[in-house]
Amino acid sequence: MRRTTTTISGEITGTERSRGLRTIRQVLPYLWPDDAPWVKRSVVLAMLALVAAKLFSVSIPFIYKTAVDALAGAAPEPGVLLGLGAVGLTVAYGVARLLNVGFGELRDAVFVRVGQRALRALALETFGHIHRLSMRYHITRKTGGLSRIIERGVKGVDFLLRFMLFSIGPLILELTLVAILFAVLFNVWYMGVVVVTIWAYVTFTFRITEWRVKIRRDMNQQDTDANQKAIDSLLNYETVKYFGAESRETARYDVSMQRYERLAVKTGQSLAVLNFGQAAIITTGLVIVMVMAARGVQAGTLTVGDFVMVNAYMMQITMPLGFLGTVYREIRQALVDMGEMFDLLHQPAEITDAPGAPALKVAGGEVVFDHVAFGYDPNRTILSDLSLRVAPGQRVALVGPSGAGKSTIGKLLFRFYDVTGGSLRIDGQDVRQVTQDSLRAAIGVVPQDTVLFNDTIYYNIAYGRADATRAEVEAAARAARIHDFIVSLPDGYDTTVGERGLKLSGGEKQRVGIARTLLKNPPILLLDEATSALDTQTERDIQDSLRAMGQGRTVITIAHRLSTISDADQIVVLEAGRIVEQGRHEQLLAAGGRYAAMWARQSAEEEAA
Repeated sequence: MRRTTTTISGEITGTERSRGLRTIRQVLPYLWPDDAPWVKRSVVLAMLALVAAKLFSVSIPFIYKTAVDALAGAAPEPGVLLGLGAVGLTVAYGVARLLNVGFGELRDAVFVRVGQRALRALALETFGHIHRLSMRYHITRKTGGLSRIIERGVKGVDFLLRFMLFSIGPLILELTLVAILFAVLFNVWYMGVVVVTIWAYVTFTFRITEWRVKIRRDMNQQDTDANQKAIDSLLNYETVKYFGAESRETARYDVSMQRYERLAVKTGQSLAVLNFGQAAIITTGLVIVMVMAARGVQAGTLTVGDFVMVNAYMMQITMPLGFLGTVYREIRQALVDMGEMFDLLHQPAEITDAPGAPALKVAGGEVVFDHVAFGYDPNRTILSDLSLRVAPGQRVALVGPSGAGKSTIGKLLFRFYDVTGGSLRIDGQDVRQVTQDSLRAAIGVVPQDTVLFNDTIYYNIAYGRADATRAEVEAAARAARIHDFIVSLPDGYDTTVGERGLKLSGGEKQRVGIARTLLKNPPILLLDEATSALDTQTERDIQDSLRAMGQGRTVITIAHRLSTISDADQIVVLEAGRIVEQGRHEQLLAAGGRYAAMWARQSAEEEAA
């Protein structure tokens, strides 16, 4: 049986090789797309320019040799260069060098559009796919890690396009042409020395580089770990300050950086070994060929020009070979980084639209939970046989202890997850049978903690509806009772709110969130403990805005403070994923059950406060 893996640490495995080939196959459609003929034409033109550049490259030492022979008084070579003379050959030498560079630059200029188009398409596809992935996937991954995967993957594609096509490909072509020329112009022994030298050089380079790739892979892991710790710490800046944990966070970050430092030192030392070994091999091959040429000149079978040409060809192939280790390592790393990005692209979306799903049509806004069962984990049920009807235009409040399933109902309503039993319907339409875009367009939410983009107040309010006019944005701000505050700021609506809206107070952020949702103007509204994190006075002010916002809409309120929902049309008490009580405020108090006990406890706490 053929083995597909190896036990030697750092050596390439059959699995890695097949994964690398798969990654390359996945990139090719971006370079040869069926829907863009101009891309194919550009690729062909770039390849022709590449071949032309290399043909002129290998002709340069031959022209140089002929010029040297002409100056030395040797018999002129037959062919196209015959009769040019020393001066003419020198000019031809300059023209060949210029055309070599010119065709190389033409290749780059033509291909740059192809490469940038491929990078953009891949980045957009990956970014869009990440947004399509389920809530379950995102809560198990770290944002810093995801951003690094995309960043390194796109850079990997860029490197692969530039170096594999324009470094490795041309290098192989040039080495082949030089070996053939040595066999034709001299004899097979010259070609043999060149082939053996290149083989020894490539073998040594690849083996040492495989060892270095493993170190680089470990460095990447430490880099990702350090980046995740840094982003996590900076996103929780206030928490760090609250607990005076700056030194603790710095020490935690330094642990990852220490590991990175050790691996970076090891990488630098291994590079020294690689460079010296490469120099030893290429110098040995160069000396052997030069000795053979020198003996030929002494014997009269070769001219001084031949000696110069052999040296020129060997020096010409030495320069690109010198970068082979770096290029090979970077290509290996690029394939690893691209593989991670393509793995991300192949991560299936848990929630998808049913084939041919129609758009949700909301007539009244009735929401029905019909014997719904759900659990984030198969071994842990969150909702059990939950049945609830929210009539059109009705205001229903969900209350209960932490872990009762209140926020889960909101996530199911938005279809961040699918129910595992029963059904969830809006105006008689199962949410699993309509498009996700139309479902989420019909529902607005004001969460407990409104998170804002690090942009202007105007941008954050206008996010509610992409085609909103400025007058509509300002009208939404007035309805949320934040317009006067905004215009009092030096930059007005152009004020930047900071990352996650940290430049605004909790109440100001909530009002921006309310304005954003008002601008969206959805028929169904979800208030997910929208005021539980605010002080009493701010809560009262915002509750007035929320009541006005709910007029004429179906409203589901997830509440912590019972005083905020005492006027609800229906109050549903949840416990352990089941409805234990249901009714109006007065009815539930008169029943003397769970709701009455919760009301009495909160009232006592508020009086004590």
